[in-house]
Amino acid sequence: MMDKPHKKLDVWNKSIELVEQIYQIVEKLPRNEDYGLANQMRRASISIPANIAEGSARHTSKEFIQFLHISQGSLSEVDTYMEICTRLKYIIPDKCSEISALMDKVDKMLTGLIKTLRK
Repeated sequence: MMDKPHKKLDVWNKSIELVEQIYQIVEKLPRNEDYGLANQMRRASISIPANIAEGSARHTSKEFIQFLHISQGSLSEVDTYMEICTRLKYIIPDKCSEISALMDKVDKMLTGLIKTLRK
């Protein structure tokens, strides 16, 4: 594997942890959701660390910030899918709370990094 700067970012590592959690949840969704909700949840969650990585490889803080905002958008998308899963009773509230806490942590980390890069 490549030794890239994004791998040293706490927010990237935490977002990879979120991807793992989302994949575990998706495994428990009904099979009829494989090409719908499950696929959307996987794609949106993967987009979070992928955009952090892509942004960190850019040459300017402005570009990096743009990709961090995209990551925040994907995080909001995952939050929406989690809400749908909860309302459809696809996941238990305890698991949802655990992932919500992780999403809040990632969001705060993204916001903090954006503020740092703006200075």
